[in-house]
Amino acid sequence: MRAPVLRIGLVAASVFGFAAPAQAAAIDGSQLTLLWGLPFAGILLSIALCPLVAPAFWHHHYGKIAGFWALAFLLPFALHSGTGSAVHVVLEVALHEYIPFTVLLLSLFTIAGGVRITGNLQGSPSLNTGLLAAGTVLASWMGTTGAAMLLIRPLIRANDNRRHNVHVVIFFIFLVANVGGALTPLGDPPLFLGFLNGVRFFWTMEALFTPTLLLGGILLGVFYLVDRYLYVKEGITRDPTPDTTIGVEGGANIFLLGGVIGAVLMSGTWQPAWSFDIAGVELKPQNLARDVILLGLAGLSLLITSKATRDGNGFNWEPILEVAKLFAGIFLTIVPVIAILRAGESGALRDLIAIATGPDGAPRDEMYFWLTGLLSAFLDNAPTYLVFFHMAGGDAQALMGPMASTLLAISMGAVYMGALTYIGNAPNFMVKAIAEQSGVRMPSFFGYMLWSFPLLLLPFALITWLWFL
Repeated sequence: MRAPVLRIGLVAASVFGFAAPAQAAAIDGSQLTLLWGLPFAGILLSIALCPLVAPAFWHHHYGKIAGFWALAFLLPFALHSGTGSAVHVVLEVALHEYIPFTVLLLSLFTIAGGVRITGNLQGSPSLNTGLLAAGTVLASWMGTTGAAMLLIRPLIRANDNRRHNVHVVIFFIFLVANVGGALTPLGDPPLFLGFLNGVRFFWTMEALFTPTLLLGGILLGVFYLVDRYLYVKEGITRDPTPDTTIGVEGGANIFLLGGVIGAVLMSGTWQPAWSFDIAGVELKPQNLARDVILLGLAGLSLLITSKATRDGNGFNWEPILEVAKLFAGIFLTIVPVIAILRAGESGALRDLIAIATGPDGAPRDEMYFWLTGLLSAFLDNAPTYLVFFHMAGGDAQALMGPMASTLLAISMGAVYMGALTYIGNAPNFMVKAIAEQSGVRMPSFFGYMLWSFPLLLLPFALITWLWFL
C-alpha cells in the first residue's frame, strides 16, 4: 500500500499555477536532443576554464555565470514543456538533491573550520607521512574539504624550512583532498549524491575499503621515498618556526562532527510510513529532520567556537558560497542530461552508452571507471558521478546488487581521479590557494598534471586490472 502523503502544497500549486504531483509528468529523454545538454556543458566548461583565462572576472561574477546557464536551460524548457513543469523541476531538484547536498557541505565546512591545530613540528619524512595518513583517514568522516582545511596549514608550517616542499602539498591533494574521501557519503560529494539516490551509507566502506587501502598505501609509500630522498639531499636546516607543543583549539567541534554522522545515519535507517507533499514534490520526514539537525549543529559550532580560532584557521564563507552558487546551476542543467541517459538506447547519448556496454549488453566496468574518472578530473566529480550513475540505470538497489561492480567503478573513478587536476574536486583549488598564500611555489594547472598523471595513472591501471578485468 502506498504510504499516506500530507498534501500541504496543493494551495501553493493552485496559486502559482503549476501541476500537482499526479499531474507532473517525467521528462521523456528519448524526445530530447543533445542541444539540451549545452547548458550543462557550458557551466562545467566555465568552471574549468574561467578561473584560468579570466580569474578576476570569474571571482566577481561566477554566481551570475551559473545563473545564466541555469536560465539557458529553464527558459527554453518552460517554453517547451510549460511553466508548471519547469517549476516542478526546480522544486524537485532543490528538495531532493541541492538543499541536502549544500546543507551537508555547509555543516562539515562550518564545524571543521572551528577545529584548529596549533603548534609546530619538524617536517621529517616520517612526520609528513603520518600527517598525510591521518588526513586520509579523517577525510571520509570530516569530508575532504574539512580534513584538508584542518591539516594543510599545520603541514605547511612543519615544512616551512624545507627547500623542496611542493611535493608535500601535491601528495596532500592526492590523498587528503581526494582518495581519503572514498569510504563514506560524508567524505566526498559524489558519494553523498549516491546516498541521496538510495545507496546505503556503509556500502561505500564495504566496497571501496580494499582498493582505497591499496591506493592510499601505494601513494603514501611513494611519498615517503620521494620525501626521504629530498630530505637527505637538503641536509640539516634551521626551522624558522621551531618545534612547539601541538594543541587543539575548538575541540568541542569534534563531538559535533559525531552528530553529523549520526544525523546522516538516521536519515538512512529511519523509514516512517508517511511523507510530505510540497507543491508536487514528495519530501520524506527523515531527510527534513537530517537537514534541520545539520543546520542546528553548524549554528551551535558558530556559537561555541571563538573568533580567534576561526581567524587562525583563515575561516571565511567564500568557499561554501562558491559551491552553493555553482551547484545550483549544475543540478538544474544536468536534468536533461540525466533524462537522456535514462532513455538508454532510445536517447541521444546512445553512442556513449555503447562504449561502456559490452556486446552482451552488460556494462563494461573498466570503461565506467575510466570514463567517470577522466571526466571527473576535467569537469567536476559530483555531477559526473550523477551522470554515470543514471547511465547505469539509476536504480540503487540493482547497483548495489547484481551491478555492484559497476557502481564500484563509478564511485572509484569519481573519487580517485578527482586528484588528476586542480578542478577535479573542490578542495584542490582551496589547498593550492592556501599553499601559495603561505609561500609555497605551486605548479600551474598543467604543471600540476605533470606530477599527477605520472604518479597516479599507473596505480589506476593496477586497480583496473585487479578489480575490473
